[in-house]
Amino acid sequence: MKQISQNYKSGDVVIERVNTPALKPGGVLVQTQYSAISIGTEGMKVKEGKLSLLGKAKARPDQVKKVVDSVLQQGLIATYQKVMNKLDSLTPLGYSISGVVIAVGAGAEEFQVGQRVACGGAGYANHAEINFVPKNLVVAVPDNVAMEHAAFTTVAAVAMQGFRQAEMQLGETACVIGLGLLGQILIQLLRAGGVNVIGIDLMDDRLRMAEEFGATFASKPNAADLAMKISNTTGGIGIDCTFITAGGNSNKPVELACEIARDRGRIVDVGKTKLDLDWNEFYMKELDVRFSRSYGPGRYDPNYEEKGIDYPPGYVRWTERRNMESVLDLISQGLVDLNPIVKGVFPFSDAEQVFQDLAEGKNISIGVVFQHPNKIESSTRLWSTGANQENKVLEGKVALGVIGAGNYASSMLLPHLQKRSDVSLTEVATATSLSAANAAAKFGFARTSTNYKELLADENIDAVLIATRHGAHAPMVVEALQAGKITYVEKPLAINLDGLESIQKAISESGNDQIMVGFNRRFSPLVQEIAKQFKQTQLPLVMNYRVHAGQMEEGSWYLDTSGHGTRFVGEAGHFLDVFSFITGARPVNVVAKSLRPANMKADDLENMVVTIQYEDGSIGNLSYLTQGSAKVPKEFLEVFGGSKTIQLHNFEHLTIFEANSSKKFSSGSMNKGQKEEMLSFVAAAKSGSDMPISLTSLFDTTAVTLAAMESLRTGQTIELADYCGHLMNGSNTD
Repeated sequence: MKQISQNYKSGDVVIERVNTPALKPGGVLVQTQYSAISIGTEGMKVKEGKLSLLGKAKARPDQVKKVVDSVLQQGLIATYQKVMNKLDSLTPLGYSISGVVIAVGAGAEEFQVGQRVACGGAGYANHAEINFVPKNLVVAVPDNVAMEHAAFTTVAAVAMQGFRQAEMQLGETACVIGLGLLGQILIQLLRAGGVNVIGIDLMDDRLRMAEEFGATFASKPNAADLAMKISNTTGGIGIDCTFITAGGNSNKPVELACEIARDRGRIVDVGKTKLDLDWNEFYMKELDVRFSRSYGPGRYDPNYEEKGIDYPPGYVRWTERRNMESVLDLISQGLVDLNPIVKGVFPFSDAEQVFQDLAEGKNISIGVVFQHPNKIESSTRLWSTGANQENKVLEGKVALGVIGAGNYASSMLLPHLQKRSDVSLTEVATATSLSAANAAAKFGFARTSTNYKELLADENIDAVLIATRHGAHAPMVVEALQAGKITYVEKPLAINLDGLESIQKAISESGNDQIMVGFNRRFSPLVQEIAKQFKQTQLPLVMNYRVHAGQMEEGSWYLDTSGHGTRFVGEAGHFLDVFSFITGARPVNVVAKSLRPANMKADDLENMVVTIQYEDGSIGNLSYLTQGSAKVPKEFLEVFGGSKTIQLHNFEHLTIFEANSSKKFSSGSMNKGQKEEMLSFVAAAKSGSDMPISLTSLFDTTAVTLAAMESLRTGQTIELADYCGHLMNGSNTD
């Protein structure tokens, strides 16, 4: 199938040939008939894409702050790699479509194949011939609503949410500043709600359209008689509520809104515009400034949008889905008329030129839709035109299949395999179409897929690299081992004991124990030096590892602990594996304590200290911290033993203190061992030798991680022999 994508680094917008997205539970596959362009939102994206890197930074200061914080914690090189990878990636455009359901996932049986629907959601309702959309972002289209009009449902729901935020009453007077697509729809919504409306814009044709839609009058903002007209219309009271649907860097819209507002009036910001508020003016009128967030409650909530968990109407009357339904109902009744607005219907094949015109600021209609073809060539698997497209494993090469190609895999793992003469990047499988296409473009995979099971079934693929979200690791590892694949999986190996036990069972039944987990830090040259320094020491060690993980951003998928485990479970294996590697001893027991403040947040339980006792008497103390300053480097390790102390400073340098001397090693950069790890895995896979990390160590580290969470739950020291001894002993194949 085909899909529009944007490369934010170059700004290029192109039609890509990509895989059909996978059908997942809780949603539907929709064959798109029409996809609407949001002139404001998408216009801003394509224009930003054409800016220089400095221009992009100025346009997104919020992202610049994140980059600065990342440099302080992760180092310049690692941050640069991640930022450049993200910039130089294909991203989807579009968020408002109409189409026909062609497949229904489990849990979304309220929809039927062949049903006409409208869909919303950035990353879901894309300018693509087929989209997977979760059920709470899908609504049925009434029979008398044209599909080209239904394509604007989500855009209109943005205007609807602005209307609801204003809480206007029958007979009040509103003003809409900015009469583009949102403004024209909002004019009609206000009139349908019995509100008198005034429209303001710079363009004559938009002023005329607003008056045709029922505005009392429409005017340019600098018209000499504007104040008099408003006074006459409102009986000298002023505007009850002003909606700002304009965008840009000018402060004039909000200044005008303040000027025309009545005493204790309201201002609702719907567009993305500058809001430099004059304290005196707003104070003297005691104005109420409100923001309207997208298309309603549920937006940005993964439980609502991705898991399909609705809010009860008694508590949240108008969610984003119910707003979309309300819009379609008004269109069906003729109270919202899109005929005068939808003037640009372009074939999807013209999309590149349309976006080019938009980026150049050419005057195109405010209501533009792409009409998609009825017949679509679709596949869950797509061959490239590269030299490896026949999927023949060349002698001496490891044919590698990759499942999941997010930012970490694309910036920290795959670059080390891209130009290896002993690796054939055969196939990449991702849940979303553009992710696979992006990985293929960057790294030269022979083919792409949205069905990882086809990848695992391919007998010509020797090894797989699994880099999906954490909850999928154990089930995919089981499938990969059963398929006879040499398996690399990013940490964690499993997020619970059931997952770990299923892997042990798969190893036992298949006889395939060629598995490696992405505990890369043991491969770092500086950690290798620490292990070397203590290799001859027969005395127990004391190891103190301080990790400042930082607070999680709102909306982070790590907060979905039911599906993917906690962030500690996902990340702690890195640090616990370092303890195991340095001591060479197996863990005996674990105790963990965490902060429990009165106003506890989701990640406060992970502001914790874990202590592990090892068979040789060594002690490992892991301080995993979330509440400190973002300016503190992420990792610091200190090891004591045999009259020697070694300090590792954030993988940048190492200081060794001995009885009468000290010396320092430097890695030259923040080297956490990803390259060395990848090459070790490939070498073992190619030669058929044992994996670089023993199976016993992989199970031990995973067991310690899970036992730490059990200790938090019970408040007890967890003896590993009692907690999961059958798993740890069963993994001992050394």
